[in-house]
Amino acid sequence: MQVLINGETRRFDAPMSVSALLAALELPATKVAVERNLEIVPRSAFAETTLADGDRIEIVHFVGGG
Repeated sequence: MQVLINGETRRFDAPMSVSALLAALELPATKVAVERNLEIVPRSAFAETTLADGDRIEIVHFVGGG
């Protein structure tokens, strides 16, 4: 399976959920927003949202500061 993540093509052996993708990328689900094919994926749907070949994913990290 091939997906585009933040403009970079990545290959994975099998379809996976958004949660599994974030785990594979070592990103905390609580500190990111995910867009799949121009639609925001609610955090509550990360586990059941399965990625498909050709999906376009954008991941935004939240950064605190002051």
